[in-house]
Amino acid sequence: MRLFAQAREAAGRASDRFDDATLRELLDSARTRYGAPFVAVLDTARVWVNGDEPATGEGTILHDGDEVAVLPPVSGG
Repeated sequence: MRLFAQAREAAGRASDRFDDATLRELLDSARTRYGAPFVAVLDTARVWVNGDEPATGEGTILHDGDEVAVLPPVSGG
């Protein structure tokens, strides 16, 4: 999993490895591992699998080598 901007700050790292079978399981594991600050960011973030929004949402099956990216909303002008 790759973490960007506020997600990286909340988790205290830019990337991590998980062995979960589905996107839902991976996100639940990340919520548990990183706690409330990460959960708050995740509530507004987009989550992509291999560079795209997952077609089947959190039910997406993950395979070895898949990259999950957590992309918080970008602010600025």
